[in-house]
Amino acid sequence: MHVEYQSVTKDSAKDEPTLIQAVRYRYRCPEEFVNFRLSGELSLDSGYFQLGRGTTCYGRSVNGTHQAQWSSFLRDMLPSVSFDGTLLVLPFDPNEVIENLQLERYPNVQLNRYERVVKNIYYWLRPYTNRSLRSYIQRLRAADWQKKQFPQWPVDTTVENICEVLLMLSLRASGADRIPFIWFWPDGARGCISMTHDVETVVGRDFCEQLLDLDDSFGIKASFQIIPEKRYRVTPEFLSQLRDRGFEICIQDLNHDGRLFDEREEFLRRVALINLYGREYGAKGFRSAVLYHNPEWYKDLDFSFDMSIPNVAHLDPQKGGCCTVMPYFIGDMLELPVTTIQDYTLFYVLNERSIDLWKTQIGMILAKNGLASFIVHPDYIIEPETQAVYKDLLAMLGELRKREAVWFALPREIDSWWRARDRMSIVKDGESWRIVGEGAERAVLAFARVMDGRLIYELADTAQGEQPICEVKSQTSHAM
Repeated sequence: MHVEYQSVTKDSAKDEPTLIQAVRYRYRCPEEFVNFRLSGELSLDSGYFQLGRGTTCYGRSVNGTHQAQWSSFLRDMLPSVSFDGTLLVLPFDPNEVIENLQLERYPNVQLNRYERVVKNIYYWLRPYTNRSLRSYIQRLRAADWQKKQFPQWPVDTTVENICEVLLMLSLRASGADRIPFIWFWPDGARGCISMTHDVETVVGRDFCEQLLDLDDSFGIKASFQIIPEKRYRVTPEFLSQLRDRGFEICIQDLNHDGRLFDEREEFLRRVALINLYGREYGAKGFRSAVLYHNPEWYKDLDFSFDMSIPNVAHLDPQKGGCCTVMPYFIGDMLELPVTTIQDYTLFYVLNERSIDLWKTQIGMILAKNGLASFIVHPDYIIEPETQAVYKDLLAMLGELRKREAVWFALPREIDSWWRARDRMSIVKDGESWRIVGEGAERAVLAFARVMDGRLIYELADTAQGEQPICEVKSQTSHAM
């Protein structure tokens, strides 16, 4: 099967040498430190392979050394990587592989015809069901979720792992003892936390005032995703209340019927209205209902960022996952992936009433210096039992903020930072390096180096040029 790849990543990357775009985009490091070429001609078809133990890739490879279906015995391409002077010679295209993961171009992600029919029947009957019946149906549909090995539950960091391996190999190829790069978050924050609230019903809308008080009592600001049509009345007073208290407004779908991406013509009709509501509400961000998504159509959305693609989606109606805990561009739109389990799924599909899973996910995300993004619905934390769990989460996040340098940010703030960072660069300044570009005053110079076979990141002391003073986090070890 011949597959044609049409890139939908950010246009600014087109001017960079072909194979290094993904690594350069992640690290914003000087081009001289990363230099790749292919070891041969890529196959016509795509498949699964590994880059080091446990790091699953999907894409084309030299000589077609991959498998059509995922298994635990995939071919490892790491031993096939070689060096040609300072060139890293690869048997695959890392940009293609990473984009395939981020855009879920691997098999069994999009709904098949049978699943689409079942979905349409479900949403037709949904107004006549109650929460207990809906959660029972969703548990039934997700009955085999624990058998799925890819993406990896409860957090998949495949994209981060691939980039780390390639950076380690680049260090070896270049002969450098360390590679300078622009740290991921402003002011040297270890990672980022972002709270979002999807408002789904009249009851949820009416609870928002209490939720504002609750969030504020823990020093948390959040975005509220508003459904513009049919679900409830959206008044200027309601929107002003959110804005005036420093919270963010984003658009959630059009009417939350789960059919936004069913047909292209109907999608375009709805998107025209969605874009109008976005301008009317002053919203920079979008999220689709039930996290249904089709990144190939995002160019028609007139928003700066999207928040509809899960990191791993075994328990969501649309399976898949973008396999990264970092923001990434889809064309000119920034994707802020959903990296933790939704409250509804935790409470009513897994029947959990604790923050243990959220704690585990936060730990895994921050170990990769990533974005921990939450979806908590006002509709599902009205009851005392579930509200108590949410309060436990807020308290835990508050303790995390006191203990560690983590950036708590609204989605629009993350969007602004990530776009500014994308325009920055590192230049040589005598024997040191410095970051240039608008917003560079919040950027921190960092270094990647190998210590005891592990990739580590260190922050530089901005007062003393490039001298590293802080080891941020040891990264996953990869055999070389």
